[in-house]
Amino acid sequence: MNQPEGIPELDTVTQYIFDQGHLVGEYAKKSFPGGIDIPQDDFLENIAATRRLLAERKPLFEAGIVSGKIYCRIDVLNPVNEDEWDIIEIKSSTSVKDVHIDDVSFQKFCCGKAGLKIRNCTLGFIDNQYVKNGEIDPKALFILEDISAWVEEISESFEERVLNLLEVISIKTCPEGIIGPHCLAPYECPLRAECWGFLPENSIFDLRGGKTKQFSLYEQGILAIKDIPDYVPLSKHQRIQKECVVTGKVHVEKDEIRQFLSGLKYPLYYLDFETFGSAIPLYDGTRPYQDIPFQFSLHIVDDYASEPVHHSFLAEGTEDPRPQILRELKGLLGSEGSIIAYNAGFEEGVLRELVEAFPEYTDWLKGILTRMVDLLFPFTNFHYYNASQKDTASLKKVLPAVTGKGYEEMGIGAGMDASIAYGRVMYGDSTEGEIARVRTDLLKYCKLDTQGMIWIVDELRRLSG
Repeated sequence: MNQPEGIPELDTVTQYIFDQGHLVGEYAKKSFPGGIDIPQDDFLENIAATRRLLAERKPLFEAGIVSGKIYCRIDVLNPVNEDEWDIIEIKSSTSVKDVHIDDVSFQKFCCGKAGLKIRNCTLGFIDNQYVKNGEIDPKALFILEDISAWVEEISESFEERVLNLLEVISIKTCPEGIIGPHCLAPYECPLRAECWGFLPENSIFDLRGGKTKQFSLYEQGILAIKDIPDYVPLSKHQRIQKECVVTGKVHVEKDEIRQFLSGLKYPLYYLDFETFGSAIPLYDGTRPYQDIPFQFSLHIVDDYASEPVHHSFLAEGTEDPRPQILRELKGLLGSEGSIIAYNAGFEEGVLRELVEAFPEYTDWLKGILTRMVDLLFPFTNFHYYNASQKDTASLKKVLPAVTGKGYEEMGIGAGMDASIAYGRVMYGDSTEGEIARVRTDLLKYCKLDTQGMIWIVDELRRLSG
Protein backbone atom coordinates (compact mmCIF):
# COMPACT_ATOMS: atom_id res chain seq x y z
CA MET A 1 0.00 0.00 0.00
CA ASN A 2 2.72 2.48 1.00
CA GLN A 3 5.73 1.19 -0.92
CA PRO A 4 4.46 -0.63 -4.01
CA GLU A 5 7.74 -0.10 -5.83
CA GLY A 6 9.37 -2.44 -3.29
CA ILE A 7 7.37 -5.45 -4.47
CA PRO A 8 9.43 -7.51 -6.95
CA GLU A 9 8.03 -8.35 -10.37
CA LEU A 10 6.22 -11.67 -10.60
CA ASP A 11 8.49 -14.57 -11.48
CA THR A 12 7.52 -16.95 -14.27
CA VAL A 13 6.18 -19.66 -11.97
CA THR A 14 4.01 -17.30 -9.90
CA GLN A 15 2.59 -15.72 -13.04
CA TYR A 16 1.80 -19.19 -14.39
CA ILE A 17 -0.07 -20.08 -11.18
CA PHE A 18 -2.10 -16.86 -11.49
CA ASP A 19 -2.83 -17.60 -15.14
CA GLN A 20 -4.04 -21.07 -14.24
CA GLY A 21 -6.33 -19.52 -11.64
CA HIS A 22 -7.80 -17.14 -14.21
CA LEU A 23 -8.38 -20.02 -16.64
CA VAL A 24 -10.13 -22.05 -13.95
CA GLY A 25 -12.30 -19.04 -13.14
CA GLU A 26 -13.43 -18.76 -16.74
CA TYR A 27 -14.57 -22.40 -16.74
CA ALA A 28 -16.39 -21.92 -13.43
CA LYS A 29 -18.48 -19.11 -14.91
CA LYS A 30 -19.97 -21.57 -17.41
CA SER A 31 -21.79 -23.24 -14.51
CA PHE A 32 -23.87 -20.10 -13.97
CA PRO A 33 -25.78 -19.42 -17.20
CA GLY A 34 -27.10 -15.92 -17.56
CA GLY A 35 -24.37 -14.48 -15.35
CA ILE A 36 -22.87 -11.05 -15.98
CA ASP A 37 -19.09 -10.70 -16.33
CA ILE A 38 -18.14 -7.33 -14.84
CA PRO A 39 -15.03 -5.77 -16.49
CA GLN A 40 -12.04 -5.66 -14.18
CA ASP A 41 -9.59 -3.38 -15.98
CA ASP A 42 -10.90 -0.14 -14.44
CA PHE A 43 -10.97 -0.44 -10.64
CA LEU A 44 -13.52 2.32 -9.99
CA GLU A 45 -15.70 1.35 -12.95
CA ASN A 46 -15.81 -2.26 -11.68
CA ILE A 47 -17.17 -1.02 -8.34
CA ALA A 48 -19.67 1.33 -10.00
CA ALA A 49 -20.86 -1.37 -12.40
CA THR A 50 -21.33 -3.79 -9.51
CA ARG A 51 -23.55 -1.29 -7.69
CA ARG A 52 -25.69 -0.82 -10.80
CA LEU A 53 -25.98 -4.54 -11.58
CA LEU A 54 -26.90 -5.71 -8.07
CA ALA A 55 -30.48 -4.60 -8.80
CA GLU A 56 -30.73 -7.05 -11.72
CA ARG A 57 -30.48 -10.03 -9.36
CA LYS A 58 -28.37 -12.13 -11.73
CA PRO A 59 -25.15 -14.02 -11.04
CA LEU A 60 -22.32 -11.48 -11.02
CA PHE A 61 -18.76 -12.45 -11.89
CA GLU A 62 -15.88 -10.41 -10.41
CA ALA A 63 -18.20 -8.19 -8.39
CA GLY A 64 -16.26 -5.39 -6.68
CA ILE A 65 -17.59 -4.54 -3.20
CA VAL A 66 -16.30 -1.57 -1.21
CA SER A 67 -17.21 -0.22 2.22
CA GLY A 68 -15.11 2.55 3.70
CA LYS A 69 -11.49 1.39 3.58
CA ILE A 70 -12.16 -2.26 2.84
CA TYR A 71 -12.66 -3.82 -0.57
CA CYS A 72 -13.05 -7.27 -2.09
CA ARG A 73 -13.74 -8.81 -5.48
CA ILE A 74 -15.93 -11.90 -5.54
CA ASP A 75 -15.64 -14.64 -8.14
CA VAL A 76 -19.39 -15.39 -8.19
CA LEU A 77 -22.05 -13.44 -6.32
CA ASN A 78 -25.21 -15.48 -6.85
CA PRO A 79 -28.72 -14.13 -6.01
CA VAL A 80 -30.93 -16.31 -3.78
CA ASN A 81 -34.37 -15.81 -2.25
CA GLU A 82 -35.75 -12.30 -2.38
CA ASP A 83 -32.82 -10.22 -1.18
CA GLU A 84 -29.96 -12.54 -0.30
CA TRP A 85 -26.77 -13.62 -2.04
CA ASP A 86 -24.43 -16.61 -2.00
CA ILE A 87 -20.70 -16.15 -2.28
CA ILE A 88 -18.99 -18.76 -4.48
CA GLU A 89 -15.20 -18.52 -4.44
CA ILE A 90 -13.37 -20.54 -7.11
CA LYS A 91 -9.88 -21.90 -6.46
CA SER A 92 -7.52 -23.80 -8.73
CA SER A 93 -6.43 -26.01 -5.81
CA THR A 94 -7.81 -29.52 -5.24
CA SER A 95 -9.01 -29.14 -1.62
CA VAL A 96 -10.24 -26.61 0.93
CA LYS A 97 -7.43 -24.84 2.80
CA ASP A 98 -7.45 -22.57 5.84
CA VAL A 99 -6.35 -19.60 3.73
CA HIS A 100 -9.42 -20.11 1.54
CA ILE A 101 -11.67 -19.81 4.60
CA ASP A 102 -9.94 -16.54 5.50
CA ASP A 103 -10.41 -15.31 1.94
CA VAL A 104 -14.15 -15.99 1.86
CA SER A 105 -14.61 -14.76 5.42
CA PHE A 106 -13.18 -11.41 4.45
CA GLN A 107 -15.51 -11.26 1.45
CA LYS A 108 -18.51 -11.93 3.65
CA PHE A 109 -17.31 -9.33 6.17
CA CYS A 110 -16.92 -6.77 3.39
CA CYS A 111 -20.36 -7.55 1.94
CA GLY A 112 -21.94 -7.20 5.36
CA LYS A 113 -20.39 -3.78 5.85
CA ALA A 114 -21.70 -2.79 2.40
CA GLY A 115 -25.26 -3.83 3.34
CA LEU A 116 -25.50 -7.10 1.38
CA LYS A 117 -27.18 -10.07 3.02
CA ILE A 118 -25.10 -13.22 2.56
CA ARG A 119 -26.88 -16.54 2.95
CA ASN A 120 -24.22 -19.19 2.26
CA CYS A 121 -20.54 -19.30 1.41
CA THR A 122 -19.27 -21.95 -0.99
CA LEU A 123 -15.80 -22.90 -2.17
CA GLY A 124 -15.37 -24.40 -5.61
CA PHE A 125 -12.18 -26.35 -6.24
CA ILE A 126 -10.84 -28.75 -8.84
CA ASP A 127 -11.85 -32.40 -8.71
CA ASN A 128 -8.52 -34.05 -9.50
CA GLN A 129 -10.31 -37.32 -10.30
CA TYR A 130 -12.25 -35.75 -13.15
CA VAL A 131 -11.29 -37.35 -16.47
CA LYS A 132 -11.67 -35.38 -19.68
CA ASN A 133 -13.80 -37.05 -22.32
CA GLY A 134 -14.55 -34.63 -25.12
CA GLU A 135 -15.46 -31.07 -24.13
CA ILE A 136 -14.74 -30.05 -20.54
CA ASP A 137 -17.83 -30.40 -18.33
CA PRO A 138 -17.61 -27.46 -15.90
CA LYS A 139 -20.10 -28.96 -13.46
CA ALA A 140 -18.09 -32.18 -13.23
CA LEU A 141 -14.73 -30.38 -13.14
CA PHE A 142 -15.48 -28.63 -9.83
CA ILE A 143 -16.40 -29.77 -6.36
CA LEU A 144 -18.57 -27.22 -4.56
CA GLU A 145 -18.32 -27.36 -0.76
CA ASP A 146 -20.42 -25.34 1.65
CA ILE A 147 -17.96 -23.62 4.01
CA SER A 148 -20.55 -21.39 5.73
CA ALA A 149 -20.01 -23.01 9.15
CA TRP A 150 -16.23 -22.52 8.98
CA VAL A 151 -16.69 -18.91 7.89
CA GLU A 152 -19.09 -18.30 10.76
CA GLU A 153 -16.66 -19.87 13.21
CA ILE A 154 -13.93 -17.31 12.56
CA SER A 155 -16.17 -14.33 11.81
CA GLU A 156 -16.08 -13.02 15.40
CA SER A 157 -12.35 -12.28 15.19
CA PHE A 158 -12.47 -10.78 11.74
CA GLU A 159 -13.22 -7.16 12.56
CA GLU A 160 -10.25 -6.99 14.93
CA ARG A 161 -7.97 -8.50 12.28
CA VAL A 162 -9.16 -5.99 9.69
CA LEU A 163 -8.66 -3.06 12.09
CA ASN A 164 -5.12 -4.26 12.85
CA LEU A 165 -4.29 -4.34 9.15
CA LEU A 166 -5.78 -0.87 8.60
CA GLU A 167 -3.65 0.41 11.48
CA VAL A 168 -0.49 -0.98 9.89
CA ILE A 169 -1.39 0.62 6.56
CA SER A 170 -1.94 4.03 8.19
CA ILE A 171 1.27 4.38 10.23
CA LYS A 172 3.96 6.75 8.93
CA THR A 173 6.93 4.39 9.03
CA CYS A 174 7.32 0.73 8.15
CA PRO A 175 6.96 -1.42 11.29
CA GLU A 176 9.88 -3.58 12.34
CA GLY A 177 9.37 -7.10 11.05
CA ILE A 178 10.61 -10.25 12.77
CA ILE A 179 11.21 -13.26 10.55
CA GLY A 180 9.35 -16.43 11.42
CA PRO A 181 7.16 -19.23 10.06
CA HIS A 182 4.69 -16.56 8.90
CA CYS A 183 7.22 -15.66 6.16
CA LEU A 184 6.67 -19.08 4.59
CA ALA A 185 2.98 -19.88 5.11
CA PRO A 186 0.35 -19.96 3.80
CA TYR A 187 2.53 -18.69 0.93
CA GLU A 188 6.15 -17.64 0.81
CA CYS A 189 6.35 -13.86 1.08
CA PRO A 190 7.75 -12.15 -2.05
CA LEU A 191 9.84 -9.90 0.21
CA ARG A 192 11.55 -12.79 2.00
CA ALA A 193 14.91 -12.13 0.35
CA GLU A 194 14.87 -8.57 1.67
CA CYS A 195 13.91 -9.47 5.23
CA TRP A 196 16.18 -12.53 5.43
CA GLY A 197 19.15 -10.86 3.76
CA PHE A 198 21.05 -10.41 7.03
CA LEU A 199 21.57 -14.15 7.45
CA PRO A 200 25.12 -15.46 6.84
CA GLU A 201 26.19 -18.00 4.23
CA ASN A 202 25.28 -21.50 5.43
CA SER A 203 22.81 -20.18 7.96
CA ILE A 204 20.86 -22.37 10.35
CA PHE A 205 17.98 -22.21 7.85
CA ASP A 206 20.14 -24.31 5.50
CA LEU A 207 20.02 -27.24 7.93
CA ARG A 208 18.38 -30.35 6.48
CA GLY A 209 15.15 -31.12 8.33
CA GLY A 210 12.07 -29.27 9.50
CA LYS A 211 11.78 -25.59 10.36
CA THR A 212 11.07 -26.17 14.06
CA LYS A 213 14.73 -26.67 14.99
CA GLN A 214 15.85 -23.88 12.69
CA PHE A 215 13.58 -21.30 14.28
CA SER A 216 14.46 -22.62 17.74
CA LEU A 217 18.13 -21.96 17.03
CA TYR A 218 17.30 -18.54 15.61
CA GLU A 219 15.38 -17.59 18.73
CA GLN A 220 18.50 -18.49 20.73
CA GLY A 221 20.52 -16.01 18.67
CA ILE A 222 22.34 -18.66 16.63
CA LEU A 223 22.48 -17.68 12.96
CA ALA A 224 25.22 -19.78 11.34
CA ILE A 225 25.57 -23.56 11.15
CA LYS A 226 29.22 -23.25 12.21
CA ASP A 227 28.14 -21.52 15.43
CA ILE A 228 25.75 -24.23 16.62
CA PRO A 229 27.02 -25.24 20.09
CA ASP A 230 28.13 -28.83 20.60
CA TYR A 231 25.46 -29.39 23.23
CA VAL A 232 22.64 -28.81 20.71
CA PRO A 233 21.37 -32.23 19.53
CA LEU A 234 21.69 -32.68 15.78
CA SER A 235 20.72 -35.56 13.51
CA LYS A 236 23.43 -37.55 11.74
CA HIS A 237 22.88 -35.62 8.53
CA GLN A 238 22.92 -32.27 10.32
CA ARG A 239 26.20 -33.19 12.01
CA ILE A 240 27.67 -33.94 8.59
CA GLN A 241 26.48 -30.55 7.38
CA LYS A 242 28.09 -28.77 10.30
CA GLU A 243 31.36 -30.68 9.84
CA CYS A 244 31.51 -29.75 6.14
CA VAL A 245 30.77 -26.09 6.83
CA VAL A 246 33.36 -25.87 9.62
CA THR A 247 36.14 -27.78 7.83
CA GLY A 248 35.39 -26.70 4.28
CA LYS A 249 35.79 -30.32 3.21
CA VAL A 250 33.47 -32.60 1.24
CA HIS A 251 31.97 -35.58 3.03
CA VAL A 252 32.44 -38.86 1.12
CA GLU A 253 31.46 -42.34 2.33
CA LYS A 254 33.47 -44.48 -0.08
CA ASP A 255 32.15 -47.90 0.92
CA GLU A 256 28.52 -46.86 0.54
CA ILE A 257 29.19 -45.20 -2.81
CA ARG A 258 31.05 -48.28 -4.09
CA GLN A 259 28.12 -50.45 -2.98
CA PHE A 260 25.69 -48.19 -4.86
CA LEU A 261 27.82 -48.18 -8.02
CA SER A 262 28.21 -51.96 -7.92
CA GLY A 263 24.46 -52.24 -8.47
CA LEU A 264 24.66 -50.52 -11.86
CA LYS A 265 24.47 -53.04 -14.69
CA TYR A 266 25.53 -52.25 -18.26
CA PRO A 267 24.24 -51.06 -20.60
CA LEU A 268 23.34 -47.95 -18.60
CA TYR A 269 20.33 -45.88 -19.65
CA TYR A 270 20.22 -42.37 -18.18
CA LEU A 271 16.60 -41.18 -18.47
CA ASP A 272 14.85 -37.89 -17.73
CA PHE A 273 11.30 -36.74 -18.50
CA GLU A 274 9.95 -33.22 -18.76
CA THR A 275 6.23 -32.94 -18.07
CA PHE A 276 3.47 -30.38 -17.86
CA GLY A 277 0.27 -30.51 -15.86
CA SER A 278 -2.50 -27.97 -16.35
CA ALA A 279 -5.52 -27.39 -14.16
CA ILE A 280 -7.73 -27.93 -17.20
CA PRO A 281 -6.78 -31.26 -18.84
CA LEU A 282 -5.88 -30.97 -22.52
CA TYR A 283 -6.26 -34.55 -23.73
CA ASP A 284 -9.02 -37.12 -23.44
CA GLY A 285 -8.32 -39.63 -20.71
CA THR A 286 -6.28 -37.20 -18.58
CA ARG A 287 -7.02 -35.54 -15.23
CA PRO A 288 -6.38 -32.05 -13.85
CA TYR A 289 -2.72 -31.53 -12.92
CA GLN A 290 -1.73 -34.94 -14.24
CA ASP A 291 1.95 -34.97 -15.25
CA ILE A 292 1.91 -35.39 -19.02
CA PRO A 293 5.36 -36.11 -20.51
CA PHE A 294 6.19 -34.04 -23.57
CA GLN A 295 9.94 -34.64 -23.71
CA PHE A 296 12.61 -37.10 -22.72
CA SER A 297 16.37 -37.29 -22.88
CA LEU A 298 18.16 -40.64 -22.90
CA HIS A 299 21.90 -41.27 -22.80
CA ILE A 300 22.96 -44.90 -23.36
CA VAL A 301 26.37 -46.18 -22.24
CA ASP A 302 26.96 -49.71 -23.56
CA ASP A 303 29.95 -50.57 -21.37
CA TYR A 304 32.69 -49.06 -19.22
CA ALA A 305 34.80 -48.04 -22.23
CA SER A 306 31.98 -46.74 -24.44
CA GLU A 307 31.11 -43.13 -25.21
CA PRO A 308 27.50 -42.18 -24.37
CA VAL A 309 24.99 -42.15 -27.22
CA HIS A 310 22.25 -39.56 -26.90
CA HIS A 311 18.60 -39.89 -27.93
CA SER A 312 15.91 -37.28 -27.40
CA PHE A 313 12.23 -36.68 -28.02
CA LEU A 314 10.33 -33.39 -27.94
CA ALA A 315 6.67 -33.37 -28.93
CA GLU A 316 5.57 -31.33 -31.92
CA GLY A 317 2.11 -29.92 -32.46
CA THR A 318 -0.79 -30.18 -30.02
CA GLU A 319 -1.56 -33.89 -30.36
CA ASP A 320 -1.32 -36.10 -27.26
CA PRO A 321 2.43 -36.93 -27.13
CA ARG A 322 2.13 -40.00 -24.91
CA PRO A 323 1.63 -42.73 -27.56
CA GLN A 324 4.75 -41.66 -29.45
CA ILE A 325 6.80 -41.42 -26.25
CA LEU A 326 5.90 -45.00 -25.39
CA ARG A 327 6.78 -46.24 -28.86
CA GLU A 328 10.12 -44.44 -28.78
CA LEU A 329 11.05 -45.69 -25.31
CA LYS A 330 10.09 -49.27 -26.05
CA GLY A 331 12.46 -49.23 -28.99
CA LEU A 332 15.34 -47.66 -27.03
CA LEU A 333 15.36 -49.12 -23.51
CA GLY A 334 16.23 -52.69 -24.46
CA SER A 335 15.63 -55.66 -22.21
CA GLU A 336 18.53 -55.45 -19.73
CA GLY A 337 20.77 -52.93 -18.05
CA SER A 338 20.12 -50.27 -15.38
CA ILE A 339 17.78 -47.38 -16.13
CA ILE A 340 19.11 -44.49 -14.07
CA ALA A 341 17.03 -41.45 -13.14
CA TYR A 342 17.50 -38.70 -10.59
CA ASN A 343 14.60 -38.88 -8.15
CA ALA A 344 13.45 -41.98 -10.00
CA GLY A 345 10.10 -42.06 -8.23
CA PHE A 346 9.01 -39.26 -10.55
CA GLU A 347 10.01 -41.11 -13.72
CA GLU A 348 8.41 -44.29 -12.40
CA GLY A 349 5.19 -42.40 -11.71
CA VAL A 350 5.14 -40.98 -15.22
CA LEU A 351 5.69 -44.45 -16.69
CA ARG A 352 2.95 -45.98 -14.55
CA GLU A 353 0.44 -43.35 -15.67
CA LEU A 354 1.48 -43.86 -19.29
CA VAL A 355 0.80 -47.56 -19.04
CA GLU A 356 -2.44 -46.97 -17.15
CA ALA A 357 -3.60 -44.99 -20.18
CA PHE A 358 -2.16 -47.48 -22.69
CA PRO A 359 -2.44 -50.92 -21.02
CA GLU A 360 -0.99 -52.77 -24.01
CA TYR A 361 2.42 -51.76 -22.60
CA THR A 362 1.77 -53.31 -19.15
CA ASP A 363 4.09 -56.32 -19.51
CA TRP A 364 6.84 -54.11 -20.92
CA LEU A 365 6.56 -51.74 -17.96
CA LYS A 366 7.02 -54.56 -15.43
CA GLY A 367 10.43 -55.26 -16.89
CA ILE A 368 11.34 -51.58 -16.98
CA LEU A 369 10.49 -50.89 -13.33
CA THR A 370 12.70 -53.72 -12.04
CA ARG A 371 15.66 -52.06 -13.76
CA MET A 372 15.17 -48.54 -12.35
CA VAL A 373 17.95 -47.08 -10.19
CA ASP A 374 17.66 -43.78 -8.32
CA LEU A 375 20.81 -41.64 -8.50
CA LEU A 376 19.35 -39.45 -5.77
CA PHE A 377 19.99 -42.25 -3.24
CA PRO A 378 23.67 -41.55 -2.34
CA PHE A 379 22.93 -37.84 -1.93
CA THR A 380 19.73 -37.97 0.09
CA ASN A 381 21.52 -40.43 2.38
CA PHE A 382 24.59 -38.15 2.68
CA HIS A 383 27.01 -40.67 1.22
CA TYR A 384 28.24 -37.53 -0.52
CA TYR A 385 27.72 -34.01 0.79
CA ASN A 386 29.16 -30.65 -0.18
CA ALA A 387 28.21 -27.59 1.87
CA SER A 388 27.34 -25.75 -1.34
CA GLN A 389 24.27 -28.01 -1.59
CA LYS A 390 22.79 -26.26 1.45
CA ASP A 391 19.75 -28.27 2.59
CA THR A 392 18.95 -30.02 -0.68
CA ALA A 393 19.98 -33.02 -2.73
CA SER A 394 18.34 -31.74 -5.91
CA LEU A 395 20.15 -32.29 -9.20
CA LYS A 396 20.41 -28.52 -9.68
CA LYS A 397 22.56 -28.32 -6.53
CA VAL A 398 24.30 -31.69 -6.68
CA LEU A 399 25.59 -31.36 -10.25
CA PRO A 400 27.66 -28.20 -9.61
CA ALA A 401 28.68 -29.48 -6.15
CA VAL A 402 30.07 -32.72 -7.59
CA THR A 403 31.29 -31.62 -11.04
CA GLY A 404 31.57 -27.83 -10.99
CA LYS A 405 29.14 -27.66 -13.93
CA GLY A 406 25.65 -26.21 -13.75
CA TYR A 407 22.66 -24.61 -15.42
CA GLU A 408 23.55 -20.93 -15.12
CA GLU A 409 24.09 -20.24 -18.82
CA MET A 410 21.04 -22.18 -19.97
CA GLY A 411 18.07 -20.45 -21.60
CA ILE A 412 15.91 -22.78 -19.48
CA GLY A 413 17.36 -23.95 -16.18
CA ALA A 414 14.58 -25.63 -14.17
CA GLY A 415 11.87 -28.22 -14.72
CA MET A 416 8.97 -25.89 -13.97
CA ASP A 417 10.37 -23.28 -16.35
CA ALA A 418 10.60 -25.99 -19.03
CA SER A 419 6.98 -26.98 -18.47
CA ILE A 420 5.72 -23.40 -18.62
CA ALA A 421 7.80 -22.54 -21.70
CA TYR A 422 6.56 -25.61 -23.58
CA GLY A 423 2.92 -24.86 -22.77
CA ARG A 424 3.33 -21.22 -23.73
CA VAL A 425 4.78 -21.81 -27.20
CA MET A 426 2.76 -24.91 -28.11
CA TYR A 427 -0.65 -23.71 -26.92
CA GLY A 428 -0.23 -19.95 -27.07
CA ASP A 429 0.25 -17.36 -29.81
CA SER A 430 4.04 -17.52 -30.11
CA THR A 431 5.87 -16.68 -33.30
CA GLU A 432 7.76 -19.32 -35.26
CA GLY A 433 11.02 -17.76 -34.10
CA GLU A 434 9.97 -17.95 -30.43
CA ILE A 435 8.87 -21.56 -30.82
CA ALA A 436 12.19 -22.49 -32.43
CA ARG A 437 14.19 -20.75 -29.70
CA VAL A 438 12.26 -22.41 -26.86
CA ARG A 439 12.50 -25.83 -28.48
CA THR A 440 16.28 -25.42 -28.77
CA ASP A 441 16.50 -24.40 -25.11
CA LEU A 442 14.32 -27.35 -24.06
CA LEU A 443 16.49 -29.85 -25.90
CA LYS A 444 19.67 -28.41 -24.34
CA TYR A 445 18.16 -28.37 -20.86
CA CYS A 446 16.83 -31.92 -20.86
CA LYS A 447 20.06 -33.21 -22.43
CA LEU A 448 22.09 -31.62 -19.62
CA ASP A 449 19.96 -33.46 -17.03
CA THR A 450 21.01 -36.87 -18.38
CA GLN A 451 24.54 -35.81 -19.38
CA GLY A 452 24.93 -34.45 -15.86
CA MET A 453 23.99 -37.81 -14.36
CA ILE A 454 26.79 -39.45 -16.36
CA TRP A 455 29.28 -36.88 -15.05
CA ILE A 456 28.08 -37.47 -11.49
CA VAL A 457 28.46 -41.26 -11.76
CA ASP A 458 31.94 -40.85 -13.26
CA GLU A 459 32.96 -38.53 -10.41
CA LEU A 460 31.53 -40.87 -7.78
CA ARG A 461 33.63 -43.66 -9.26
CA ARG A 462 36.72 -41.48 -9.02
CA LEU A 463 36.00 -40.41 -5.44
CA SER A 464 35.32 -43.94 -4.22
CA GLY A 465 38.16 -45.62 -6.09
